[in-house]
Amino acid sequence: MAQMTLTELTSLLRECAGEQEGVDLAGDVADVDFTDLGYDSLAVLQAAGIIERDHNIVLPDETVAEASTPGLLLEFVNASLSAGASS
Repeated sequence: MAQMTLTELTSLLRECAGEQEGVDLAGDVADVDFTDLGYDSLAVLQAAGIIERDHNIVLPDETVAEASTPGLLLEFVNASLSAGASS
């Protein structure tokens, strides 16, 4: 199964919660805290819910809460995608 990219994730975040003025999501934001990008935990949970629905995976709320950056969230998402593909 294909892996989710940073570009796909930032596009989804824009759709869910918009983009804060002065924040460039097109840059390398993988290691930037979600709060510094203008996203609160609800925006991240909403994005995670859409990822779960669209990719038929389950991301535990605790795991999503631990993902403080887009890079960490992608690690969790892609690990779940890989685990689902090998099942």
